[in-house]
Amino acid sequence: MKWMPSLFAAAALVCTAPLAADNHDPAALVDAQEERTTRVAKQLWDWAELGYLETRTTGLMQEELRSEGFRIQTQAAGIPTAFVAEWGEGGPVIAILAEMDALPGINQSAAPRRNPIADKHAGHACGHNLFGAGSITAAIAVKQWLEATGTPGRIRLYGTPAEEGGSGKVYMTRAGLFDDVDIAIHWHPSDRNSAAARTSLANRSAKFRFSGVSAHAAGAPERGRSALDGVEAMNMMANMLHEHMPQDARMHYVVTAGGNAPNVVPDFAESFYYVRHPDPDGVDAIWERLEAAAKGAAMGTGTKVEWEVIHGNNPLLVNEALARMMDAKLREVGGVDYTDEERAWAAEISQSLGEGARPLDSAAEVAPYAKSLGYGSTDVGDVSWATPTVGLGTATWVPGTSAHTWQAVAASGHSIGYKGTQAAAKAMALMAAELFTNPGLRAEARAEFDAARGDNYTYKSLLGDREPPLDYRK
Repeated sequence: MKWMPSLFAAAALVCTAPLAADNHDPAALVDAQEERTTRVAKQLWDWAELGYLETRTTGLMQEELRSEGFRIQTQAAGIPTAFVAEWGEGGPVIAILAEMDALPGINQSAAPRRNPIADKHAGHACGHNLFGAGSITAAIAVKQWLEATGTPGRIRLYGTPAEEGGSGKVYMTRAGLFDDVDIAIHWHPSDRNSAAARTSLANRSAKFRFSGVSAHAAGAPERGRSALDGVEAMNMMANMLHEHMPQDARMHYVVTAGGNAPNVVPDFAESFYYVRHPDPDGVDAIWERLEAAAKGAAMGTGTKVEWEVIHGNNPLLVNEALARMMDAKLREVGGVDYTDEERAWAAEISQSLGEGARPLDSAAEVAPYAKSLGYGSTDVGDVSWATPTVGLGTATWVPGTSAHTWQAVAASGHSIGYKGTQAAAKAMALMAAELFTNPGLRAEARAEFDAARGDNYTYKSLLGDREPPLDYRK
């Protein structure tokens, strides 16, 4: 369902919290919400809910916005944890994206040494607790600024679940929820401060499920047909395929099921594959060969195979008119300065990074502007093909930290993570204010966007017409 403001006419457009003293300065309004940013970020970090299971997380995020007078559309695009919150009337529609899901199989306390939390099976190793909290802070600050200045326009916060392999934003894009958005803004936790125009890889994933015949592995091996043999044969061919892929392509997998006892021929086994390439057509070409490998593996092992596409993302369509302005706003805000206590904590983390460690002082710097190819993938890519989109990253993690690590989990639950989140919220709030008041920039961004997509562009989702895989993390 598309965004329908008429559904929310009954919601009040009043501010339930006092405005900051300097309510004409978006950055000052973010500063005034530091307690909120920290409180929400810490609570989301504690919960660490997985994709499409972010029930408490989305509830808290919605309540923070509802308390500030935002109208809330729940279960956006038919996803229980997705939502759209809006404040304002008329004028441009500026959107801020807010991710919220954690990663399975990794957790960590906020200590600067490896210290898993007992019985906790997920962690915010990509910092989406910070992402969600910072975006909420920015959206509320922009709302307060719009109200104080009387500027026409609507600020809209998209609560987007399951970025980690669930492609929540793709379903929201496919449902047309971004069709009336003028500009979309996003950010991501990082080990550095940058608003560079960095693209991403298109990707697709699927679970390949092999079915065989059980038998006693010693007493009657001739009667068995091992599903695990099918998985291993496919993996062998996929690894051979690695040698014959384009240089910028990526393919990786895990075996998610392989049997339970060595003396039982497994009748079920499963592998989970990702394929990435800078161009969606490149993903399609590699994917066709991967499917052929799966079929050949089943044929050769006497098993059967089927697969389910889990997610698929288009590459980021960068918009340099917006990126250069975001770079200017980030430089206005600056980087992250550590206290003596934070510096000592960060130094201990840095020691664990080995050769990847970078100077701690670089957290206070903003990286030079440049356009480049990034090798990650994100469902923000699909949003960027629906409306002009701009993003940034801030130093929420110790310089040199990679995403999806225990070091990232630790910093995402620490004060340096909260500081970097505040910096991102300030840059986004300043950028939104610029967009509301600068029609020339909006027009320039739209012209670049239209030219990049081309006259005959038609949106195509890389996950097809499937429904959201709400159980993919269960």
